[in-house]
Parts: sequence; C-alpha cells; structure tokens
Amino acid sequence: MRLPSVPRPRSLAGQLFAMQAVLIAVLVAGYALFTYVSDRHQAEEAATRQAAAVARSVADAPSVRSAIHTSDPSALLQPYALQVMRDTEVDFITIMTPDGIRWTHPDKNEIGRHYLGHIEAAQHGHTYSETYKGTLGASVRTVTPVMENGRVIGLVSAGIKVEAISKRVQEQVTALLGTAAGALLLGALGTYVVNARLRRHTHGMNAAELSRMHDYHQAALHAVREGLLMLDGQFRVALINDGGRELLGVGPEGEVVGRSVADLGLPAPLTGALLASEPRVDEVHLTADRVLVVNTSPVSGGEHRGTVVTLRDVTELQALTGELDSERGFTQALRSQAHEAANRLHTVVSLIELGRASEAVDFATAELELAQALTDQVVAAVSEPVLAALLLGKTAQANERGVELVVSDESRLDDGLLPESLSARDLVTVLGNLIDNAVDAAQGTVRARVTVTAFAEDAELVMRVADTGTGVDPAHAELVFQRGFSTKPAGPGGRGLGLALVRQAVTRLEGTLTVTEAPEGGAVFEVRLPLRASLTEGGAR
Repeated sequence: MRLPSVPRPRSLAGQLFAMQAVLIAVLVAGYALFTYVSDRHQAEEAATRQAAAVARSVADAPSVRSAIHTSDPSALLQPYALQVMRDTEVDFITIMTPDGIRWTHPDKNEIGRHYLGHIEAAQHGHTYSETYKGTLGASVRTVTPVMENGRVIGLVSAGIKVEAISKRVQEQVTALLGTAAGALLLGALGTYVVNARLRRHTHGMNAAELSRMHDYHQAALHAVREGLLMLDGQFRVALINDGGRELLGVGPEGEVVGRSVADLGLPAPLTGALLASEPRVDEVHLTADRVLVVNTSPVSGGEHRGTVVTLRDVTELQALTGELDSERGFTQALRSQAHEAANRLHTVVSLIELGRASEAVDFATAELELAQALTDQVVAAVSEPVLAALLLGKTAQANERGVELVVSDESRLDDGLLPESLSARDLVTVLGNLIDNAVDAAQGTVRARVTVTAFAEDAELVMRVADTGTGVDPAHAELVFQRGFSTKPAGPGGRGLGLALVRQAVTRLEGTLTVTEAPEGGAVFEVRLPLRASLTEGGAR
C-alpha cells in the first residue's frame, strides 16, 4: 500500500519559510521546557530558603524559649505560630519537644502527637531540610533546633506544601506558554514577511534599491542611543554613531572617521581599552563627566581586521549604586548600634533588679549624653543638613571599623549657604568617597583617626579630609585620581573608582582637588568648590 506523500514546498522561498518556522518552533519549545524545569527547581529552592529562614527566626525568638519553660507551652506558642504563618506565607509551623511531640500545629487535633518527619539532625543541633509527606500532604520543610546554653530545648519545623509550589510554577508556565505561542506566531509572521520580501527583491535589484537600503541602515545606526564604534585593523575609526560621539565627547563624524583612537584625546585608561587586542567585557571607564561601560569585540579571520566597541552610559546608575552602598553601610552601623543599645539596656535592667536604681540612672544618662554630645558637635560645626547627616552616618561607620572620625574646630558651614548648583548628590559623592578612602587608609593604624573640615572661605566651599594612614607617595599624587589605581588588593567589585568619581564631580563643578602630606603622617585631600552666583545660574539653566 502506497502512502500518500506529504506535499513539500516547491520554491526556495517556501522551503526557507518552512525551515525557519520549524526552527522557531523548536527553539520556543526548548526554551519553554528549559524555563519550566528551571522555574520549578528555583521555586523549590526558594521555598526551602523561605522555610529555613522562618524556622530559624522562630527558633531564635526569645519569646519561644521563654514559652518552652512554662507549664503549658502550647497555650503561648500556638497563637504565635499561627500569626507567623499568616505573616510569612508558609503552610505550617510546628514547634515541638526535643523528642518530636508537637506543641503547635495548624490542626489543633494534631497537637500532642508525634511529628512526622526526620528530626535526628535537629536533635543534634543541626538544621535539616527535606521533602516529606506529613499530615498536610507532601511539603518542603526545614527542621531547626531551639538552643539554650548549648543544649537543645525544642525543635521548630516550617514548611510549604508541594502543591502550593506547583501552583506557583503552573501560573508561571501558563504565562510562559502564552508568551511562547505569541513568539511563535510573531516569528512565523516575521519569517513569512521576510520571505515575501525575498521573493520580491531577489531578482532585478537595482542601484536605487541598494542606495535606499543603505540609507535605511545609516538612519537606524544613528538612531541607537547607545554608543557604537567600529575600528579598522590599524585602530582607526571606521564608523561612529551619534551616541558614541556624545558619550566620548568628540567632534562631528567627518572629523573623527579615519583618525586613530590615540588621537581622540580620550583618558589614557579608556584609550588603552580601545587599543587592546583582546576583548573587554563590561569595563567601567570615566570620561570628563560620564561613567561608561565599555565592551570590545575583535573582528578577525585569521588576522586582526578590526574591533567593534559598544558604549553604555551608567553615570546615573553609578551614582545610585554609590548611594545604595552608603545606605547599606548606614544600615550595618545601625544594626551594630542596636545590638550595643540592647546590651546597655540589659545592664540598666539588671542594675534596677539589683536594687541600684541610682546607678542605673547614672549609666543611662551618661550614654544619652555621649550620643547627644556627638550629634551636637557635628550639627554645631556643620548645620547644612545633607553634610551633617552624611557626617553622622560616616562617624558611626568609621567607629565600627575602629577608626575615630572627628569634625575639626575650624569647621563652620551654616544651613542655606550652599547654592543650588552644588546638589546633594554631588556633595555626597565628593565628601562620602573622600571619607571612605580616608577610613580605608587609617584602619589598622595606631590611634586611627580621620579629621574632616568643612567651611566657606572667599566664595569657596572648602572640604578637607585628613587621615593617619601611610600617606600618598608624591610620585602617585596624580595617579590616585585615575580609575583603577589603588594601593590595596582588588575586591570582587574592583577598586580605584571612588577618587576618580570625586575628581570627575569636582571637575564638573569647576573646583580643585589636591592631595598633600598630613603633619602627623597620612594624607590630606582638599576640595575647593566655587560658590559664585554665576555658577548657580548656570546650574539652573
């Protein structure tokens, strides 16, 4: 019996359309399958992390340890467990004896019964996660011990049901399938359109059509906002779009094309990156007023034929990242201070319990006076709110790192003195990075100290930061302000960007930045920014 043959596309354009449609379908299906498996795995991992975090938090709660020592732990722990379940969106929290007898359970009838699951690791002081089928069905759960004086006094288990995880994944898969179907439809439509144009333009393409295609290409190239730079084998500019000229701050295209990269007047580190034969990936470089991410990709076919360079402007992103780092530092300092405050509070309570109320009052009053004295000292010297807040936060950060940060007696900066041209972001960038650099230099030295001076003099804002570190080699007085230069080992995010950002901001504000040797050793960085009315008007425009 002869099977009917499947009709095949006859034209080249039709065959190409079929091949492209199948390829798009395979790619979309493969991506959908990969995303489903990946999302499910990630959902299970996320559920495990969530359950572990909730279990540890409950186990570390002082109220839980206190309730365990009562005659009826369930009376106190059951409402607490139900409230935490609602707040953290876990399906169950079970607090139990070290032997596994439940004190709490979402089903009250299960209280007093033995926990279903493995608790051996938790009984020995370890946290254990597993997927287990209990009274509520299969769930991803974590069991962790409640420790007191080195011994296990209870166990806490938190879990999320597998069906809840599956439901989350199914919702994502539904959206994914819809997107995949749309992508397949658009891909098929796009392929059909491309092949239709191929049928129309394969034969008889004349010079006018080629010229029009070239014009479209040029228009699309220069409409891209990111910078695009193409260099030939001799590192001369073969093509540059409008975004590239703007980001690099060079002249019109006619004056740039054909010139060597070394003749464009770019900063030395950026020029070196463009002249490098090996690819560069997401390198950060500074120009006069921008922070750029540079990617280079050599074009080779057995020999170096050229380089394709892409440029992205991350000036605003870098500024926001710096602010985020400062906020993270403030948060860490506040967390440590909160810990110290708790210790002092326990001391006060203990003194009261010992019947020494007067000594408790004296101790608490001395601590308040010390904190208030620091605030009064900073605000009295620098009443400008942004700088005052920055100095208070940096003082706490420096203290946590064993460095004393002081505001000198020369400081005097009243609120309302600074013009609008000196934005809060610029002030934080300049002074914050100088202080961070000084704290890094002073940390670990004898009598580690950073001295900050800020005052107005002769229509100028003067900010001076001195440290007790090893100082700056005179031979490196200019190099320290270049991106990437640092006397310390590079960390995961690299080093040598802070002082470069300071110089960039100072240059943009028409100020000066110098570094000298401190009388007692270390380095003194001084910034002078003009307070002229003309600068204010220029900034307003």
